[in-house]
Amino acid sequence: MADDLSAAGLRAAFESVQPFTVGIEEEVMLLDSETLDLAPRAAELLDRVAGDARFKAELPAAQVEIVTEPKRSAAEALDALQAGRRDLARAAEGLARLAVAGTHPFADPEGELSAVKRYDRIRAEYGPIARRQLVAALQVHVAVGGAERALAAYNGLRPYLPELAALGANARFHDGRDTGLASVRPKISELLPRQGVPPALDSWDRFAEELRWGARAGAVAEPRLWWWELRPHPRFGTLEVRVPDAQTTVAEAAGVVGLVHALVASIAERHDAGEELPAAPRWRIEENRWSAARHGVEGAMADLRTGEPEPTRQRLLRLIGDVEPAAARLGSAQALSQARCLVEANGAIRQRTVGRSVGARGLTAWMAERFLLAGPPCG
Repeated sequence: MADDLSAAGLRAAFESVQPFTVGIEEEVMLLDSETLDLAPRAAELLDRVAGDARFKAELPAAQVEIVTEPKRSAAEALDALQAGRRDLARAAEGLARLAVAGTHPFADPEGELSAVKRYDRIRAEYGPIARRQLVAALQVHVAVGGAERALAAYNGLRPYLPELAALGANARFHDGRDTGLASVRPKISELLPRQGVPPALDSWDRFAEELRWGARAGAVAEPRLWWWELRPHPRFGTLEVRVPDAQTTVAEAAGVVGLVHALVASIAERHDAGEELPAAPRWRIEENRWSAARHGVEGAMADLRTGEPEPTRQRLLRLIGDVEPAAARLGSAQALSQARCLVEANGAIRQRTVGRSVGARGLTAWMAERFLLAGPPCG
């Protein structure tokens, strides 16, 4: 962990990592075996896997996080995620069923929170707003290697967050109804501060000062409370992409992880080549962010320079094509190929189709049945 949060300490954390390793954090919902409602039994499940560092508590008491170690390729990280799902499901037998999506389709909007001490401050400060954070993300960590290159990749990645959000949109149902959004998760998250598109950072000194200010203000007592949809992670020396919803199957997660991994590497390589990475005003990125939440892959996004709208699917397919060489070099080409499947039919589209047929409870059962499913998302 980078205990030294000075600019020099932060630089050292991002200098010391192996370039372009990738890790995954996936938030998993626990369901009552009979009703399929959220089951706040994470503490019991974690007792069953005590000592296994892959499984961690989360803020909701009905959620457990699966963590993979850094891997050289997206394929290796996804194999580790599949193994984590399998082992967690085995441990949960007789206690709860497991399912993954950005939100539970019909649970009460407020739920029980974990009694873990590290969440004491959040429970005390945010109260009922914290109890509404029954949301689940797929968080992808990529180590860039080199402090200045990592910072350039962070700034260069900001404009692409809406495309990643659109591809990974998987939270259409909430509180028993179709919200009409491809993902309602970011709108729930916005009840808390420090959400959405993160600020640009022109230096590690700037980031260190922001963290100091947050600590003095009592708002960001530690870096993990820097909650934006993208952040430099001082503990791991990685860029952590937090914008995608949790994906129902590992095959669907593959498309998101593959694109994130290749995109970060591609941006870093462009920086190495001396290319000036495009920047954009935050509000323009946030306009595209709204389109991602509302329409997912079925909408349009605006060119951040000209304002010219373009179908989101077209933007995504071009982006996937642009990063294919990087994916091939990283050994992540197969994972990236799954992203093309999601462009055609991602989680939000699947939820809409299934939900119209069987309702919110039937959709929840469908998600649980797919927890250990293997195979391509468009298969």
